[in-house]
Parts: sequence; C-alpha cells; structure tokens
Amino acid sequence: MSAAHVLVAAAEGGVIGDGRTGANPALGVGLTGVAIGWLSVARIAGRISTGNARTGALSALAVGVAGAALAVLHLATSSGGPGTGNGMVGAVAAIPLGLIAMFLGRRALTRSRHTGQGADPTGHERKLGPTP
Repeated sequence: MSAAHVLVAAAEGGVIGDGRTGANPALGVGLTGVAIGWLSVARIAGRISTGNARTGALSALAVGVAGAALAVLHLATSSGGPGTGNGMVGAVAAIPLGLIAMFLGRRALTRSRHTGQGADPTGHERKLGPTP
C-alpha cells in the first residue's frame, strides 16, 4: 500500500466509523504538534531543561505538516457540508492547529540557531578550532 493510499484512507476515516473519524486524527496530530512546538520554544527560552530544542522544533514542523495535510485531505474527500456529521468542522479546525505547530517549530528552530542551544543535548558548550 502506498503512502497516498494510506493518507486517503486516514482522511476518509478508514474502514470503520462515520466521517468524523477522519477529522479526529487530524485534530490529534495538530494538537500534538502544537504541544511539541510549545515545549521546544520553552526549551529555547530556558523555562524547561529537558530535551533537545532542535529535535523538538523539527518534530513540531513534521507533525504540523502531517496534521494540516490530513485535514486538507479530509476536506477534499468528504461530502456534504458543515453540520452533516462528516467532520468538516473538525478538519477546518485542524488546519490552523497544523499551521500553528509549523510556526512554533520554525520559531524554535530559528531561535536555536541564533542562541546556539539545542546542538548539544548535554548542555556543554562546544569550542571550534584546535584542541589544546
């Protein structure tokens, strides 16, 4: 089964349930991306000290893209309109969540480049040049 078939099956809700089950994964993935993005921005700001900020930022970007793609796929394949029980309102709500996750991931990624945090998970500063 190709990736396109998997995405279409996920957007349509798979083989079980009604149309809302296609929007629920998009909402869950979008919310997960927002949480990962927020945690990576908090890591850069120094509010939390666990995890690698760069890895979290890249994860938030990837999860945000996946959530927005699932939501758009669900909107493209669902029939009817809002209020018909096909999950269109959930998919419309999942698109901004995916975009927010991408924004937070990008913000954390650029901040990690500027501050130099996130490159070394131990928190030790690396020095370039010859070693003494």
